[in-house]
Amino acid sequence: MTDKQALGAYGEKLAAQYLCEAGMQIVARNWRCRYGELDLIVQDPSVTAFVEVKTRSGLGFGSPAESVTFGKQQRIRRLALLWLAEQDGPWRRIRFDVVSVLVPRGRKPVIDHLTGAF
Repeated sequence: MTDKQALGAYGEKLAAQYLCEAGMQIVARNWRCRYGELDLIVQDPSVTAFVEVKTRSGLGFGSPAESVTFGKQQRIRRLALLWLAEQDGPWRRIRFDVVSVLVPRGRKPVIDHLTGAF
């Protein structure tokens, strides 16, 4: 595993813990299909949220959330529809969130949850 992959995995772990502590239930992690991957799918009492997690060690290239481009948003929407098509449950409402994880060297990670980001 490369340093970048390890940082991303660490960020996803922190994001999942954060969301659980906020009262959400993890439905799926790293759901994959031939078209891509959804980082986290969570149930927030009456809403199913598809969560994109972005992790960075610094702000040199902007905040982690800024890297979720319009194209990436479109891809996540399509993947969410594919995931929903595989499920049996009644999915009343959905939303798309971004969890930004900043992990500066030698300092405590900073987590920012953007609910309904797109």
